[in-house]
Amino acid sequence: MRYTLAILLLLTAPALADTPAARRQAQIDQALDALKAAPSEEAAALLESHLAEMWLNAGTPAVTLLMSRGLRELKAGANTDAIEDFNDAVTLQPDLAEGYRQLAMARYAAGDVKGAIEDLALAVQHEPRDFLAYRTLTDIFESQQNWKGAYDAWQKVLAIDPKTPDAQERLKHLQQQAFGQEA
Repeated sequence: MRYTLAILLLLTAPALADTPAARRQAQIDQALDALKAAPSEEAAALLESHLAEMWLNAGTPAVTLLMSRGLRELKAGANTDAIEDFNDAVTLQPDLAEGYRQLAMARYAAGDVKGAIEDLALAVQHEPRDFLAYRTLTDIFESQQNWKGAYDAWQKVLAIDPKTPDAQERLKHLQQQAFGQEA
């Protein structure tokens, strides 16, 4: 019986790897590899936009709908409603990093800095290469004048997305604020 189960798992493994979610993850991995090797800021910006769209649409249809509604509400300043929708999205699909990142944005807009930072930590726990989460974390730390935190978060952005616009200028500014010296 044990061997039959093992053989069955081996035979179905390729089929499991060829699911829509696996294909989407492979596309995301390819785009992240391309982002790290981007030859210019312009090429990086196109890849950043493409990755943001892929992450936003990576959920189930119900989660994608909640995310779209939450984004509309966030844009309209209905932060409480956006928080509810993003909370529902992460409840339905707790492994989706983008849900936590958007929830962080809504919490931050509502003035909940601690909650936003906690949600961003969950986002990068689920997707360690989420440069957008690290970029948001940099912005939050910078607004709080936590220069060391901002500097550390920005270094994570650069490790993933070295051609992000104005990357080195911002790194120098943050290092000077954090340590009193240039990079």
